[in-house]
Amino acid sequence: MSKFIKFIDGAKRKVNDILGLFSNDLGIDLGTATTLVYVKGEGIVLCEPSVVAIEKGTNKVLAVGLEAKRMLGRTPGDILAIR
Repeated sequence: MSKFIKFIDGAKRKVNDILGLFSNDLGIDLGTATTLVYVKGEGIVLCEPSVVAIEKGTNKVLAVGLEAKRMLGRTPGDILAIR
């Protein structure tokens, strides 16, 4: 193996080591009923209903998750809660 290739391999390892310090392994499950976020080493860190409430005219997000679920069937005409 040439000195150049050894140098590149060493540099790659150092970059991967440095970037690994700032990253978390995570998984996101955008389910029909529930949204889950899993972080390696911590487990499930978020478990919320897959619901969002928006203002019809502006599409502004007013609530997500459990707060939006509580709004289902109870919103005025200008707010839409969506599953």
